Amino acid sequence: MEVFDCISYSKEVSDALSKGLPVVAIETAGTFEAFEYPLNKEIGNKIMNCIRDNGAVPAYIAIIKGQIKVGLNEEDVEYISNPPSRLMKSSRRDIPMLIATKKDALTSVASTMMIADLVGIKVVTGGGIGGVHRGASETFDISADLEEFTKSEVVVVSSGAKSILDLNLTMEYLETHSVSMGGYKTNELPAYMAVHSGIKLDFRFDSPAEVASCFKVKRELKMPGSLLVCNPVEEKYAVDSDSMNAAILKAVKSASDNQIKGKVITKYIMDIVRAEMGEDSTETSIQMNLGNARLAAQIASEI
Repeated sequence: MEVFDCISYSKEVSDALSKGLPVVAIETAGTFEAFEYPLNKEIGNKIMNCIRDNGAVPAYIAIIKGQIKVGLNEEDVEYISNPPSRLMKSSRRDIPMLIATKKDALTSVASTMMIADLVGIKVVTGGGIGGVHRGASETFDISADLEEFTKSEVVVVSSGAKSILDLNLTMEYLETHSVSMGGYKTNELPAYMAVHSGIKLDFRFDSPAEVASCFKVKRELKMPGSLLVCNPVEEKYAVDSDSMNAAILKAVKSASDNQIKGKVITKYIMDIVRAEMGEDSTETSIQMNLGNARLAAQIASEI
C-alpha cells in the first residue's frame, strides 16, 4: 500500500489493502449528492454493509478538508451526508486544487476511478457512469468519466450510462476510445433505472469469475484503460422506459430554458426526473446501487 501525504485510509481499508483482501471503491456523489439527508446516510450504510456481506471491504472516497479519504468512518459519513454547505462534485482535474486549498468534495465516477487506481483498489462501483449529453454537438458537453476509462486501470460496475444522456453517442465514444465493456447476464446496454435501451452489446459476462478473468487478460496484454461491466437493475425494481423518457425530455427542456450547464446539469435533470417519476424511482435507484455493490464485491473477491 503506497503512502501519500494527501491520502488517509480508514482502519478497515488500510488493514484490507495491507493484507491483500478485496476492496471496492465507491463514488460518493452518486449516494450523498443524489439523495437528501438522512436518506443518503442510510443508503450509504446499506451499500457498505452489502459489500461486506459479499466478501469485500467498502471504500467510499471523498475529499475532506483537503485530504483524500479512502474509506470513511462514522464521523466522515455524517459530515458528507449533512455538510455545513453544499459539496462540489469533483473530477480528476479538480483534485490538486481541492487538496491545495483544503476544500471538501464528493467524488464522481472519474475521480473515484483515478484515486482507486492510484492506491491499488481494482474495482469501483456506482449507479451509472456519465457520458455524452444530449445536444453535445452544440454544447460539447461530454462527461470526464468517459475519458477516465482510457487512463485508469480498474473494473467499473454500473447500470450503464445515465439515461438522461445520449446513449448512442456515448457508446460511439467508448468504442472509438477502445474501452473494453460487456453486459452482466445481458446482451443489451442497461438504461440506468430502466433495463432496456435497445442498444446491443457485443459481449456479456455470466459470472464474477468471467469478469475477473477478462480484467486479468487485459492487464497481461498491457492494454491501458478500464473495464466497464454493465449490470442492469433487477426487472422487478426497474422503471418504465416510456415514462422515464417522457420525464427526461421535460427535464432536458427545463435545463435548456433555464440555461443550466456544466457540472450541475446532471443533478438538475435527475432531480426533475425523480420528482416526475415519484417514490418508485427512489427505490429503483437504491436497488440499482445495491445490486452494483453486490456484484462489485463478488468481482473483487475473484481478482
